[in-house]
Amino acid sequence: MTGVAGGAAGPLLLGVRHHGPGSARAVGAVLDAYEPGVVLIEGPPEADAVAAAAGDDGMVPPVALLAHAVDEPGRAAFWPLAEFSPEWVAIRWAVRRGVPVRFIDLPAAHTLAMSEGEQETVPGGTDGGGAAGDADRDPDSGPGSDSGPDPDSGPESASEGGSGVRLDPLAALAEAAGYDDPERWWEDAVEHRRGAAPGADPYEPFVALGEAMAELRAVHGAGGHQRDLVREAHMRLRLREARKEFGDAATAVVCGAWHVPALTQAATVTADRRALKGLPKVKAEVTWVPWTHRRLARRSGYGAGIASPGWYRHLFTAPDRPVERWMTDVAGLLRAQDHQVSSAHLIEAVRLAETLATLRGRPLAGLTETTDAVRSVLCEGSDVPLELIRDRLVVGDVLGEVPEGGPAVPLQRDLARCQRAVRLKPSAAERELDLDLRKETDAARSRLLHRLRLLGIGWGEPARSRSGSTGTFRESWRLRWEPELSVRVAEAGIWGTTVREAATAKARSRAVEPGTALAEITALAELCLLARLPDALPVVMRVLADRAALESDVGHLARALPALVRTLRYGDVRGTDAGALAEVAGGMAERVRVGLPPACAGLDDEGACEMRGHLDAAHQAVNLLARDVPTADGAAAPDAGGAAAPDTEGGAAGNLLDRWRTVLRTLAGRDRVPGLLRGRCARLLLDDGQLADAEAERLVGLALSPGTPPAEAAAWIEGFLAGGGMLLVHDERLLALVDRWLTGVPADAFTDVLPLLRRTFAEYEAGVRRTLGELVRRGPAGEGSRRGSGESAGLPGFGAGLEVRRADAVLETVRLLLGTASAGDGTGAANGSHEREGARV
Repeated sequence: MTGVAGGAAGPLLLGVRHHGPGSARAVGAVLDAYEPGVVLIEGPPEADAVAAAAGDDGMVPPVALLAHAVDEPGRAAFWPLAEFSPEWVAIRWAVRRGVPVRFIDLPAAHTLAMSEGEQETVPGGTDGGGAAGDADRDPDSGPGSDSGPDPDSGPESASEGGSGVRLDPLAALAEAAGYDDPERWWEDAVEHRRGAAPGADPYEPFVALGEAMAELRAVHGAGGHQRDLVREAHMRLRLREARKEFGDAATAVVCGAWHVPALTQAATVTADRRALKGLPKVKAEVTWVPWTHRRLARRSGYGAGIASPGWYRHLFTAPDRPVERWMTDVAGLLRAQDHQVSSAHLIEAVRLAETLATLRGRPLAGLTETTDAVRSVLCEGSDVPLELIRDRLVVGDVLGEVPEGGPAVPLQRDLARCQRAVRLKPSAAERELDLDLRKETDAARSRLLHRLRLLGIGWGEPARSRSGSTGTFRESWRLRWEPELSVRVAEAGIWGTTVREAATAKARSRAVEPGTALAEITALAELCLLARLPDALPVVMRVLADRAALESDVGHLARALPALVRTLRYGDVRGTDAGALAEVAGGMAERVRVGLPPACAGLDDEGACEMRGHLDAAHQAVNLLARDVPTADGAAAPDAGGAAAPDTEGGAAGNLLDRWRTVLRTLAGRDRVPGLLRGRCARLLLDDGQLADAEAERLVGLALSPGTPPAEAAAWIEGFLAGGGMLLVHDERLLALVDRWLTGVPADAFTDVLPLLRRTFAEYEAGVRRTLGELVRRGPAGEGSRRGSGESAGLPGFGAGLEVRRADAVLETVRLLLGTASAGDGTGAANGSHEREGARV
């Protein structure tokens, strides 16, 4: 007898569901009982050469077989395996006993060669809800991504014939058993089985499941999964080879349950070979890479994903009393987050979960019952801690490991060496990393992360520092290792065998690519300096100088300048020579300065808004450049926040910063320049201390005069006030001018002005808007009271007098903060003593 009825009379056909703990335990029991001479696994045959690595103690699941085209590494596919995957159990069992392991699915050489539409038929189809070997395409290269098809639908090309409606085997069997939920039926029938009864044949469950699938395929045929017919033809050929070599009784096959009837089908060798004839083919390589529980989860878009890998791992590894052990893990997590969970809570939660399972007719409390019990007892009905449990335990942040001696592309080996050298271990959990570049280890970490960014390996992304520091010696990163980054590493291998060599080669190539924008080249120069690539920087600088000399668009120059100036500031901290950039940066800044006035004239609203962004970027860059680097004429620039420098005519004398401020003054008073830009130039001068208060008031008065159209005045206000509202909070004269102008806007023009004003004030923080509203409601203080002191002072946002009783309440806290409180201090002192204490503070 072959296949579906009795292991002794034919090969052991073990139909499983991928990532199923019940299936995994059952497979282990059958292999222990029958001890076959060869184990066949549904997976790419190219993996035969790397199967032995699964027996290494350093191989820690979840891991995945990664297949990629040698000539096009971006074309790749994954075959993930978890600790509770039946295929992983079978591979480990065979390798550790010296039993041959062979993979029998369609070769990766054919899978990767298929067109993008055909590639949607990832190996594994629906195999009882997601079989072993489902390939997960690189998310940026087509199907199998996070936006891909439904995980349990067995994605296939819609052009493969038929109606396009595909059968879900689990749903059909669950409906026949009277279940409305296929997942719940599979858990009750398979996953929650704790082993066969004493003396029972462990192979019997596989016989029953094979017969059920045979009935389904007798009625539905391929069930809409036409690509499976090709794969199954290859499986039968490999099965025949194994049976001929080892015999029927010594052959075990671990495959998706959906394929079991096809492996017993009476098909000739000629017919199977004809089905495989003419398939496209590429040269492919296969290796092991780490995987994560999150990428096993259904929400990740993985074709055979499961919603709860952490729960399934728990079911597989718990030796007994899985519900009690799960509740203990939940309690530990909640207690770590300062939730009050007692032993009584645990006992009640376990009882409730078991009671719910009994009421629902389930053999064991499943994830649904335990979740309901946890929500009710441990979380007191709240879903907030429940989301934490789902994230940390139900899914989890487990990241697998692959031993150093395992097969890998040379770049991957060097990356692993670099990670060890800087003591930066990949992790599936997102974490933030703050670096102090004055420390050698942190500087080496920074260089590695920047080199990987240049190669397109996004392990780390720059983040805003939590400390708020803007110093050049600090960096903050957000790190998270995703399995698909292994594809990026393989793809980057074409540039070199080490991270440094590959980053250098790619930087040179990007610099000389035709059509690269000037801003992209300056960003590349910055990245080369951050990554310390001295062999690439001269090439990039030569191209940058040539492009900058030919560029005539002020917007392009202004957009490229900030990255170049930032690069100049890194030299001292990183120990690199950035002097070659100074001449290019200075020349580019001068060209922006000269070309800015004509570029700002005659712009429409959209053009003015875009130019404002360029103006802000160029202003910040010029301030940094003038402060940190001597100008071309040899004069040392003053600090941007220093005293006002005397005006210079046309840049004939003085330094770059003076000449830049002269341009800003020119733009601020030129009528042909849009109001948005004139207002912005006035604000930049005011912030730099180059515009006296009286002059600022005069400019505001002119802009808001009755002769100025309301829309033009509103645009001027938007440019002047953008970037923060503290100017209005502290300068009541300007607030009064804006208030008087706004109240005088005609009714027919107010609706046109309102959107501009709302956009301006929406940028302010809530506290600033509240203070401004209070000031407008009360009316700005008069000139005399504003300069007063003591109780008569009219402070922005506050009343005219001091409420002594309310002030008394904070003095004790102030003394504690200042360290002046003594053991005998009390809070009942007389008002006079409090006032004296307050005066000293």
